[in-house]
Amino acid sequence: MKDDDKPSSAEVATKFKQYLFPSNATYYGDALAIESASGIRVRDYDGREYLDFFGGILTISVGHAHPKVNAAAIAQLRRLGHVSTLYPTLALAELAEKLVRLVPGKLERAFFCTSGTEADETAVALAQVHTGRQEIVALRHGSSGRSMLGQSLTGHSKYRVVPSQVAAVKHAHAPYCYRCPFGLRFPSCELRCADDIEELIQTTTTGVIAGFIAEPILGVGGVITPPPGWLKRATDIVKRYGGVFICDEVQTGFGRTGSMWGVDGEGVDPDIVTMAKGIANGFPISAVVTTTAIASAWQGGNIATFGGNPVSCAAASATIDVLREEGLVENAASTGAHLKGGLEALKRRHATIGDVRGRGLMLGLELVRDEPAGDRTPAVDATLRVLEETKKRGLLVGRGGLYGNVVRVAPPLVATRRDVDDALTILEASFAAIGAVGSSAG
Repeated sequence: MKDDDKPSSAEVATKFKQYLFPSNATYYGDALAIESASGIRVRDYDGREYLDFFGGILTISVGHAHPKVNAAAIAQLRRLGHVSTLYPTLALAELAEKLVRLVPGKLERAFFCTSGTEADETAVALAQVHTGRQEIVALRHGSSGRSMLGQSLTGHSKYRVVPSQVAAVKHAHAPYCYRCPFGLRFPSCELRCADDIEELIQTTTTGVIAGFIAEPILGVGGVITPPPGWLKRATDIVKRYGGVFICDEVQTGFGRTGSMWGVDGEGVDPDIVTMAKGIANGFPISAVVTTTAIASAWQGGNIATFGGNPVSCAAASATIDVLREEGLVENAASTGAHLKGGLEALKRRHATIGDVRGRGLMLGLELVRDEPAGDRTPAVDATLRVLEETKKRGLLVGRGGLYGNVVRVAPPLVATRRDVDDALTILEASFAAIGAVGSSAG
């Protein structure tokens, strides 16, 4: 220990490694232990400061330790820290009202859980009991969490550790334009990947389905961003075969993409919306919002011990207020455009950056081998090296994609153009430091 009895980052990381599951992943060769944070910056136990451009995996929407969110949570904690959903609380009722008025479409009822996984599970169960059917279409490269059903919905082998999966889940091709499964290009492809959902339903299901679950942008999958018109085409097909559309806004919701919801502007009204992460600026809460007809289909008992915890509800309500009062959705759009322009300029200077994609402050860089034009072999080692180089220079970014070769860039929505410029300077130096890349996915 240090003289002031404050542990070092290495000491915290050592204890973490000793007592948590071995599978609990951490970034970097030497794990980074965070001691405190404010706004867009975090500090480790050794006093080093970093620009946080990953925001607790897109949970920190209005900045670390935002005073209004913290004040709301503290005030609620002093009044009432916890009851279950068996007892109405004002914090829960008011948040439900806000969400019903905020979500896209004509949705009227909310239910609260504690994680995105729980929200997606609840939504799938609702689709099944409402339609009387079982089969669900999910997306390859999509992610829905760690539970048995969550793993089954997830189209990513790394996160599927249980061999026996839920048989009712069928996986459609993702709208992954950079690695089109059909070898086509948008727009001449005429949205072949969306049309293929019809054959998937006709050949791998009973011909009628319960629903379709999709993220407007596939975050864990590597910020896979559908081309214009894809979501409308896909959901139209699903509706023809009796399914409801579950819009998974766990990562894309609450201004992250430069609009309040990732589905905004797609011409689609979801039947069910799931949300978590940015809803409460890091406090554990998730929600499912749907129509009265679909919500009423759940005839069995339904309570949540921790869902709708009043402290988390107060934090979520305050987060929504801050998003509006500080114009953070609009900031995500304008600052995100500036950031994306800077990332595209990086791509022109560094051949290892094969693709820049995303919207608002949810962006990704797919890294590939620095070889002749057209080569798209995933550069996994380069991605790991970029993370180490950015950390060394005081910037935290994320990593994702099926191959682990996508750098994820998603700062809190309070990021300024100056923050972005500082991050771009660090990224430039980091890519220059790794030089030409020749590593493959292995």
